[in-house]
Parts: sequence; structure tokens; C-alpha cells
Amino acid sequence: MPPELSDYIIKYGYLTIFSLVFLQEIGVPNPVPNELILLFSGYLASLGKLSFVLVILTVVFADFIGTSLLYFVFYFIGQRVLKKNYKWLPKEKIDRIIKRISERGRWGIYLGRLIPYLRGYTSVAAGLLRIKPHVFLPVVLISAITWSGGYVIIGRLLGDRYGSVASKFSAWRIALVGAALLIIIFFVIPRISRLFKKQQKSI
Repeated sequence: MPPELSDYIIKYGYLTIFSLVFLQEIGVPNPVPNELILLFSGYLASLGKLSFVLVILTVVFADFIGTSLLYFVFYFIGQRVLKKNYKWLPKEKIDRIIKRISERGRWGIYLGRLIPYLRGYTSVAAGLLRIKPHVFLPVVLISAITWSGGYVIIGRLLGDRYGSVASKFSAWRIALVGAALLIIIFFVIPRISRLFKKQQKSI
């Protein structure tokens, strides 16, 4: 992470963290990957520079609000945006995600929100499909807790080892995603599965 950005996060704390996460969730590129920002936030919490609970609340709220905003934009005016043929909106990729969501419902949304590079497109696809807000928003909240909260927790657990991981983030990224997926498979999915079974309304 650029020293200037880390200094900015340390100086302005939660506001900077919220802004960076929110902007990336609505599709604005950040100078560094969101995962690295989340890890750094968790690391700062391990040092006592930030409150761990407030960091979790900040990143989950930023993730949820940003994702929801992107979804509602495409829910209401998505077809008009698609007609513009923007390069940053790959139609073939979105079509594949739409198919996955159509086949898997809530699970398609949830899993799509956990895959790097597909997270934002999943929100776009859900908006284009006009998934009902009462279906989409709870799933997005759960995915925000899982993804953003999970990376903050990993950053806190890394502690002093954060520096070595951050310096080789590209190489560590696969391992971190793998660790997060194992946690999701064995601890999160069984609980969410029970929750989804209670909500059998079709999309």
C-alpha cells in the first residue's frame, strides 16, 4: 500500500476507510485493492489505533451501502446504461452472471459477491434482473459481513505479520481467498443455508 494512503487512513480513520470501500463498491477504481485496505484496517485495530468493532461496522456499512446503490441504479435505469456499450461494462460477463443468478437464486448472488472481480458485476446483474429488494438486500448484507468483515478479522489476526503479507499481496491473495472460502464453506454457509430455507419466496 502506498505510504501516503496508509498515512491518510491512520490520520482520518473510519471516514477514509468508509470512503475507499464505498467508492470501490460503486465501481470507482481504488489505487489499491479493497482487500488490502480491509487487511490494513484490521491491522490498525490489532495495534489499538482503531476500534475493532467500529472498523467492522464501518466496512460492512460501506460495502452494503455501495453495493445497494449500484444495484438500485441498474434496477431502475440498467437497460439504458447497457445501450451505451461502455467498455467497463462487459455484456458477456454480465450475461453469464445473470444466468447463474437465475439458476441459483440467492446462492448465485451470495457466491457472486464473494468472488474477486465479479462482486460489482453481480450487483449490476441483480439490478438488471430486477431482483426484489427484499430478496437482494439481506443477501448483500450477509455477504458484506462475510467478505469485508472477514478480511478485517484476518488483518487483525495477522498482526505484525501484516507487513510481509502486504508486500507480497498478489502472491498471498490466492491463499487469503482460499482461507476465507474455507471459513465460508465450513462455518458460514451452513448457517446461511438454514436462514435461506426460512425464506422460500421466489425471486
